[in-house]
Amino acid sequence: MNNSVYLKKYVENHPDNKMAWYLLGKEYEAAGQEGKANYCYNQASGVYEAFEASKVPADLWKEYQTKLLQESKRKEKQSRLARRIGVLLILLMLIWIPLSYAPGQTSDGSDTVIADTTGKKEVQSDSGASSGKTKPTFTAREYSGNNGMKYAADLLGGNRSDEQSQTVVMGMKRSGNWLLWSKNLPVVYGIQQDSDSGETTIQSYDPIDCDCTPPDPSKLQKEGEKWAVRQESLAVLSSAIRHYKEKNGKWPSSLKELTKPFPGNWLAGTDTIMKDNFIPLLSQLQKNQPDNETEVSAHNGNTTTAKPSLQEAEPYFTLPLEVLVDKTTHRLAVVSGSVIVRSYKVGLGGEDTPEGKYVISDKVVNPNGHSDGEFGSRGMQLSDTNYAIHGTNEPDSVGKDQSLGCIRMLKEDVEELFDLLPKGTKVTIGKGIVPSLEVVPKSRFTLGNRQSQTNPDRTYHWLN
Repeated sequence: MNNSVYLKKYVENHPDNKMAWYLLGKEYEAAGQEGKANYCYNQASGVYEAFEASKVPADLWKEYQTKLLQESKRKEKQSRLARRIGVLLILLMLIWIPLSYAPGQTSDGSDTVIADTTGKKEVQSDSGASSGKTKPTFTAREYSGNNGMKYAADLLGGNRSDEQSQTVVMGMKRSGNWLLWSKNLPVVYGIQQDSDSGETTIQSYDPIDCDCTPPDPSKLQKEGEKWAVRQESLAVLSSAIRHYKEKNGKWPSSLKELTKPFPGNWLAGTDTIMKDNFIPLLSQLQKNQPDNETEVSAHNGNTTTAKPSLQEAEPYFTLPLEVLVDKTTHRLAVVSGSVIVRSYKVGLGGEDTPEGKYVISDKVVNPNGHSDGEFGSRGMQLSDTNYAIHGTNEPDSVGKDQSLGCIRMLKEDVEELFDLLPKGTKVTIGKGIVPSLEVVPKSRFTLGNRQSQTNPDRTYHWLN
């Protein structure tokens, strides 16, 4: 069976070559895999019959087999060479990218040393941050293995002033026009740049892509998962700040402005990440405005300049979170730009569920006054309508068209969604806008320090 791998690849690329099918069948037959052998013989059809019925010398078809194997191996080597050339081309681009933090380096990159990136050298260390010199910057990019380090070029030659900088890339899968987010994205490659030596190293952690045995990425993986959790909190906070500004015409002066009791509950609660990063994130959002507001007001009323504590290239999600509800696939997706952050199965009302654009105008805990009512434990009203996203006491209806128009969700899903979506979040309902797939983490997004979010002054009559 030593040759079967190459023969299998050959028939995959040349499915009409009946002789190749016949030879692969002989390999399987010799290995005792009769089922696979018979399948190959069927594909070989006339060639099988001719060779089995004739007295063709064994050395004749062995010679043909040898030529096929040589051709298959040659093409595999070309494929490996192409992958390595692709990585080399990325590195050669560095010659034309001056490192702004490298004193005395010429713009033609003549002092730049290009490092070997065939997988034999690890980027900094397997923990990244444990070297004591620099903490790695994490990011996420599309990665399927086939495109390898297609997006590495835009990460090269940054503006960091560190003597050494390291970027670790987490890989996202693609589904149609969408990239799929996860808190457990795999570490796929790393880029390390040394301003002193001018050396840049690209380390693949994908054994297939690099044709190597890469270093153990387990410690980087743990750090990457922490980074992903952090980005979700920053995305929620950033969205809340933007929606508050859109509604009130001014920026929130403190995190407390976003966490007032109902109806001022823009956020369902807070976490440590939000508390530590409110001021620098607010400052960054202000700088991106046309009026270029750079001063932020601290909670004590004094005006001060924000002291940034955001990490490099943060926040990752630069666009507000939005909701897409697909009436065809019965899916509710939380998205930021072209990235699906979550995708839940939902219950709808068929033609009774309206299509259009809305915003979350009210966020209510226990809209029926208790957690096991017909609207469940959470409700999010859609603009000034009688429609809402809410829980249900009929969980079997999720995935079906049994509501009077509202969007029903399972308890675990709607409670996570309530924490993810700030008041003011845009909601679009339509058909064919969300793929039929699930994007739900095992460990749910949950906020603490929760304020009162019930509404004892109103009885909701949504079209359940």
